Amino acid sequence: MNKPGHASKQRLIVGITGASGAVYGVRLLEKLREFCADAIQTHLVITPSAEKTLSLETDYAINYVRELADFVHGYADIAAPISSGSFVTMGMVVVPCSMRTLSDIANSRSDNLLVRSADVTLKEGRKLVIVPRETPLHRGHIRLMLTAAENGSVILPPMPAFYHKPKTVDDIVDQTVGKILDQFGVEHDIYKRWGGGKR
Repeated sequence: MNKPGHASKQRLIVGITGASGAVYGVRLLEKLREFCADAIQTHLVITPSAEKTLSLETDYAINYVRELADFVHGYADIAAPISSGSFVTMGMVVVPCSMRTLSDIANSRSDNLLVRSADVTLKEGRKLVIVPRETPLHRGHIRLMLTAAENGSVILPPMPAFYHKPKTVDDIVDQTVGKILDQFGVEHDIYKRWGGGKR
């Protein structure tokens, strides 16, 4: 799916895997469109497991999610532009990130486009934000996060804050999405920032 008129935009890759928490990826795409549609061109990769999780956890149709992105690339399309370091991007976020995908990223196994794009992001010194979803964590999971961090990834688990007194699930989701946007310098107002304890 190609949409014209994006030549001057920065590019951001968004990967959605089959981990629980598909709403985080959808909400990120919605907020990117809301706050910076004129500045950031989004490139989406959705795993087959993610499509299943979307149908189980949310009321979002897969076509709706795809339409939120400027470009959608096939999971198995290793020849897609985002598979090459010569395709300049501002970085990538994997949200949510399954432990399987985290393992592949940490160990540089590039057998699908999502993991290949993440590996390219790291090797080019660009920002890779990983939003891992699993609990509790055993030592293997923690080692994978450490390895990914040592390779240059930002590990950003969806751990909600409560100082802003969230009232809905959307409030909790938006706080994590806001933290992701912060990593890429996107200005937004989707969650209340800490103000030093003043009411």
